[in-house]
Amino acid sequence: MKHIVHLLLILLPIKLLAQDKIIDYTIKDPHRIHFYYKNEKSEKFNTIQSLKEWLKSKKQNLIFATNAGMFTPEYSPVGLYIEDFKIVKGVNNVKGGGNFGLKPNGIFFLTSNNEAKICKTEDFKNNGKVKYATQSGPMLVVANEIHPAFNKNSSNLNIRSGVGVLPDGSVLFAISREEVSFYEFAMFFKQKGCRNALYLDGAISEMYCPDKGMNQTNGAFGVMIGVTEN
Repeated sequence: MKHIVHLLLILLPIKLLAQDKIIDYTIKDPHRIHFYYKNEKSEKFNTIQSLKEWLKSKKQNLIFATNAGMFTPEYSPVGLYIEDFKIVKGVNNVKGGGNFGLKPNGIFFLTSNNEAKICKTEDFKNNGKVKYATQSGPMLVVANEIHPAFNKNSSNLNIRSGVGVLPDGSVLFAISREEVSFYEFAMFFKQKGCRNALYLDGAISEMYCPDKGMNQTNGAFGVMIGVTEN
């Protein structure tokens, strides 16, 4: 019996480590999600810390934030970006070249009815009722299937962040605490129940979420996604 207990004590930390490899945060009310790129002076926020301070000046408390997709060296969105129904950057149909070009890539967007959706870029239609949208890639999960290019035994490991939509319409954000493969990261969203999920970015990704013990605020980004409380 002592040997069995000793074995369990050895295995327990390993099991807990596996559970803590990916940190996730679910937002049940998509209407609380906002996209942030520039302030009223057309100055880019760039960091979660600057966004946090700006919101504080508006008497709003930032409780969650993460990067919203890939960006250029000038911190401009690489692909489609819509904010408050205005198209800031159009759809990017680039083929090949890096993660963004690994088709299918996709678009995460919120409608005027506060519905959160993720679709392949080629399936996206802007009917004038899209409040926010960000394009990134590749898709992680497409119609409940893991991206066909992902290899279960891949040695391509990295820190990864992404977003998925759950069956009840809630939005699931996640970031890995350690390097994982695309396949492992996509499987996380699939097992959570997301029929569609989108990769946001890699090693530069950050998540600000004090409730989860995540207080990253210094990384430089283009567009950011945030949730506030008054």
